[in-house]
Amino acid sequence: MENHPPEQQTPRNDAPVVRTSLAGSALKGVWITLGALSLVLGIIGIVLPVLPTTPFVILAAFLFAKSSPALAERLNRNRTFGPIIADWRANGAIAPRYKLMATAMMAATFVLSVAMAVPTGVLVVQAICLTGAATYVLSRPS
Repeated sequence: MENHPPEQQTPRNDAPVVRTSLAGSALKGVWITLGALSLVLGIIGIVLPVLPTTPFVILAAFLFAKSSPALAERLNRNRTFGPIIADWRANGAIAPRYKLMATAMMAATFVLSVAMAVPTGVLVVQAICLTGAATYVLSRPS
């Protein structure tokens, strides 16, 4: 009769293995940081007419959705910003008053740049960018 060593059994764990990479964690941190920055700019835009609130809040919602479901949900439930995000998600809509404010601020920014004698090349680039942004904002449903 032969003596065989007993088979060694390794404990089996049926739980899924969740692996997070350092790069994935870093990217999540970048998304959260950019979302927070965007939200801060949106909040500043409430009181400072040069900054539009709606685009920054929508951007913050997008960035938080990619990085932190808890932060995204908190923003969605916010009394001030929640309706803006809901309108955007449901209809891609921007309220007429926000359209007016955004285009007025873009125009004011351009006029200020002209008044400050910004170089012509910069004005051309600014005009192209602001025209594109205004066209997009105005083409959204209300």
